[in-house]
Amino acid sequence: MTMRVNHPYPEDILLLIEVSDSTLKYDQNEKLSLYAENQIQNYWIFNLVTYELERYSQPYRDTQGKYNYRTKQISLSTETVLLPGFANLSLDLNRVFPRS
Repeated sequence: MTMRVNHPYPEDILLLIEVSDSTLKYDQNEKLSLYAENQIQNYWIFNLVTYELERYSQPYRDTQGKYNYRTKQISLSTETVLLPGFANLSLDLNRVFPRS
């Protein structure tokens, strides 16, 4: 068994996922900015407040030096999404979010 001597580097992370309800605003602002700054290419938030999946990609730094993502996509609980890096692997969000 090989033991890691460091945390993964951004290029090692294909997808970073947060599951949020009480921490939603923090995840949408503070964590999002930190992940963009560290060049995490795909950041997803399973929003348990609205039962939506927020998908962020393409990190960048704006002219004021703030970090964000160029692309934000919202997927509803009734949709199916493809996993980044896996063209044939999808996730049915009906199985993730509880039925109301």
